[in-house]
Amino acid sequence: MKRLCATALLCAWGLCAWAVEKSPTIVSIDGTKYYVHTVQPGETLYAIAKTYGVGEQVIIENNPSAASGLQAAEHLKIPFTAPAAKPTPDRKLRKTFDFHFVTKGETLYAISRQYGISIPTIIEDNPGLDPIHLSLGQRILIRRKEIGSESEAATQEQWEEYRTSLSNVADEGFAYHIVQPGETIYSLARRYGISEEELCRLNSGLQAAELKAGAMLKVPGDDESAPEQVAETTVETENDRIEEIEFRALPSGQTLNVALLLPLTAGEGAAANANYQEFYQGFLLGLDSVKRRGYSVHVDLYDTHRDSARIRELVECDESFDKTNLIVGPVYEEELYPVIRHAERKRIPVVSPLAQITRTNSDVLFQMAPDPATKYAKVAELFNPDKQVTLIYTAHTDKEFEAEILALLGDREYRRHTYKYEHPSAAGANSPSDLTPLLENDRENVFVILSDNEVDVDRILAALASADTSLTSRSRTAPRFVVLGNARWNRYANLDRAMFFKDRVIFISTYHAKRDSQVVVEFDKSYIRAFGALPTLYSYRGYDAALLFGPAMFGDIEYDMEGRRYTPLQTSYVFGQNEDSHTHVNRSWTRVDYNTDFTITVE
Repeated sequence: MKRLCATALLCAWGLCAWAVEKSPTIVSIDGTKYYVHTVQPGETLYAIAKTYGVGEQVIIENNPSAASGLQAAEHLKIPFTAPAAKPTPDRKLRKTFDFHFVTKGETLYAISRQYGISIPTIIEDNPGLDPIHLSLGQRILIRRKEIGSESEAATQEQWEEYRTSLSNVADEGFAYHIVQPGETIYSLARRYGISEEELCRLNSGLQAAELKAGAMLKVPGDDESAPEQVAETTVETENDRIEEIEFRALPSGQTLNVALLLPLTAGEGAAANANYQEFYQGFLLGLDSVKRRGYSVHVDLYDTHRDSARIRELVECDESFDKTNLIVGPVYEEELYPVIRHAERKRIPVVSPLAQITRTNSDVLFQMAPDPATKYAKVAELFNPDKQVTLIYTAHTDKEFEAEILALLGDREYRRHTYKYEHPSAAGANSPSDLTPLLENDRENVFVILSDNEVDVDRILAALASADTSLTSRSRTAPRFVVLGNARWNRYANLDRAMFFKDRVIFISTYHAKRDSQVVVEFDKSYIRAFGALPTLYSYRGYDAALLFGPAMFGDIEYDMEGRRYTPLQTSYVFGQNEDSHTHVNRSWTRVDYNTDFTITVE
């Protein structure tokens, strides 16, 4: 009897050997589908095999390194088998789905963007789909109610996540690459050090006419080494070294000529993109502030249509552009190459106002988006040894956020809790939805919610607030805890924001503007007077870009804007160069603390 009780106790604390969470990530490799499972500390081959319903030998056959033992954070590919299902008649499918038929060279990424629907949704609705090997005329189901629900940025992120998952379980010595606009079979073969014939053979007889931006190709190298290859977008001198540029400040009486490159529309006659219009409007207000400081400024706006050929023609043929002293844009990295080459010849700075630059390396380039390497510097104390860190999992895990947190934790101890929602009427003792036991200690607790599901995040925040209230009402010392939030939560429309204050949520954000601060209030008034609408984050970023670099062109640009902190509105910028890069990258992230007195602290 004692033995049975001990076993029950182990299960209650989540220590059973088979308590492994099944991965939601599924990839297709050469027509065969696999789960991509990331090994967690303490997991065994037996437990993983039990969870996925396969034999241990099957896992070893597909992952030979597993034969000598498992390593935490190791990626395993585990064969996926779906239960047999009866085919659904077309007339029933049409009630829920539109039918899309694949055209020559079309990619899943392009289809996702065309319909504004997420890549995971398309994969879920098309069980036999191989995302990187579509065939001409293949029918793909498009869920009607999801059309238009996904942004272009989110689609890019999802496609990159799929590439990362594929690379994690690729055969040793190989990885996957997403084709960028302007890349060719020749340039990719050169980048990865193989012949064009070998690249085509790796990708089932790939033809030059079929190479489209967004296509995913199998290439030599592992996921870590691939970015170190020489890409077309990396600007080099003839000696294969990045040229160091010395900028010259403009005389105080000279007019600063600014070229602003924005994808205001997707092409001739297309509807305007509101985000970049708002950026432009904020930029104009920023230039007004620069002029009031006594500087002379002229700006030329160029609608790039997000067309690399158009940008190249502009750089090579437009006489006004040739007189530019400062270039702001283009927005997307794949369009930077001709602009960077022009700027190096003219020895003028280029400002990337929004994008996270990963492949372009040049001394003329300034990136306003903060450096990922410094993202968590302002919350380092949350991971001190005196804190009790608990990672809260659900059935849906944000793998990127999880990887960041595990890297921060290193080899220090932490708790792991799997949250499963139970209706209050059904919840009993030791319910996985009751988070009170996590707070019953005298430690300073740090909770990290790793779910990427809006409903789960909302329920966990509410459960923590409820547990806090319950313990405090029993005349106990109020629990001490904070929640390190994920900036992606700001995309969720239905979260109860009051829980941010009750749970002392802390965010690390690329940008923040408190609408009740005096400087933001004054900007909002000016913006409303000028444009008749409330500004957005794009408006604030446009203002920052103008106010940062306009005055700097008459002074600080000679010092690469290093050695000082700039704060145009509320967000600060500190520029510097990393050891392995010449690009000038903003190193300042914003820490936002939600306090229990319903105030917000911004650092």
